[in-house]
Amino acid sequence: MPDRPGLFLRDPYRYSDAMLIIPPVLVECLRLFDGEQTETDLRALLVRLTGDLQVGELQRHLIQTLSTAGFLEDEVFARLKERREQEFAAEPSRLPAHAGSAYPEELDPLRETMARYMDHSAAAAPDDRLFAIAAPHVSPEGGWQSYQAAYGALAPRYKDRTFVILGTSHYGEPERFGLTRKPYITPLGSSATDVALVDWLAARGGDAAIMEDYCHSFEHTIEFQVLFLQHVYGPDIRILPILCGPYARSIYMGGKPEDDPGVSRFLDALSELAAREGDRLFWVLGIDMAHMGARYRDPFGATAGTGRMQEVAERDQQRIARILAGDTPGFWDLVQDGQDDLKWCGSSPLYTFLRAAAPAAGELLRYEQWNIDPQSVVSFAGLSFRK
Repeated sequence: MPDRPGLFLRDPYRYSDAMLIIPPVLVECLRLFDGEQTETDLRALLVRLTGDLQVGELQRHLIQTLSTAGFLEDEVFARLKERREQEFAAEPSRLPAHAGSAYPEELDPLRETMARYMDHSAAAAPDDRLFAIAAPHVSPEGGWQSYQAAYGALAPRYKDRTFVILGTSHYGEPERFGLTRKPYITPLGSSATDVALVDWLAARGGDAAIMEDYCHSFEHTIEFQVLFLQHVYGPDIRILPILCGPYARSIYMGGKPEDDPGVSRFLDALSELAAREGDRLFWVLGIDMAHMGARYRDPFGATAGTGRMQEVAERDQQRIARILAGDTPGFWDLVQDGQDDLKWCGSSPLYTFLRAAAPAAGELLRYEQWNIDPQSVVSFAGLSFRK
C-alpha cells in the first residue's frame, strides 16, 4: 500500500481477527519480542532507530497494539485462543472457511465454476480395483486440471462409500492427527461425517489423535476435497476427515514416522480400520508437493517449468514413482534426503495412506507446476490407486 508501507501481520490460526501494518522503522523492534529481551532493551532500540530520547509513549503504544491484537503470548492471547477453540468445539457443523475467497460463495456462480472445472472430464472407465485418488489442495483456480484428472476417475458406484479424506494439516501439531465429528458444509450443502468411524479411531488412536481439532475450522485441504466430492455426487455423502500433521521428527532427526509411539498407534488403528471396512471405504488425499521460491524462504525466485524447477520436476517424479509402486520406505527415504528441501507439504498424508491402506499400484493422471506468485511455485498432481 503506497500510502501505508510496512510489514503486514495477521493470525493464520484466526484466534485474532486483527490485521496490523507495522511501519518500516519499527519492524526491527519485533525481534525483541522473543521472551528474552526486556522493555529496557526495546527502549534503547527505539532511541537508536528514531534518534529521539522521548520514546516512552511510542514504546507503550507498540506493546499495547500488539497485545490488544492478540499478537503477544500473554493473557489477551490466551483468552482469544481459549474462546475460539471453545466456539469451534460447540459448533454443530464445520462451516465453510474459504467460500467467497478460494471459490464463489453464491450457489449459482459456484455451480458454474465447478462445471467449468469438471464438465469436460472424460467418463471414468469401470475399474473394480480403484479405491483411492489424490488431488491437489492448491487453489482450485490454479490447479483445476489436476483436480479434474483426479475426480474424473470417480464412478457413480462409489457414492455410497465413506470417503476417508486425508488432508495436510498446515498448522497442526507434528506427529498428530486431527479428527472431528462435525459435518462439513459448503454452499453446495452439508456432508455428514461418519461419526461411528471417528469414534472408533479416537478410541484406538491414542494420544496422537486430537478430537475436534481446531485446525479443522480454517484448514482448506479437506474443505476443497469435500467441495469436489459434492460436485460429483451431491452433498449426500459420508466422509471421515483426518488432518495429518507433519512427520517433523522423522524428517529432521531420522528414523521412520512410526518410531514415534503415538504415530505408530494411530497408523495401526487406521490400518485395522482399512482392513475391517474394505470396500466400504474410498480414500481421498488432499496434497500438494514441492514449494519453491521466494515465498517459501528460498534464496531465489522460481518460474514453473524453467530453470531450477526442471530439476524439481525430476525429483518430484522420482518420489511419485515410489508412491505409485507402493514403496513406502523408498518414498520416505527420498523425503528425508536433504530434510525435505523440496518442502512437500503432502508427504504426511501420502505416507499415512501408503502405510495404512497398502495400495498395489498407482497411476499418475496429471502433473503440474503453478506460479502462486511471480517468484514462487507449487507443484501438484492427480493420482489414482488400485487395490
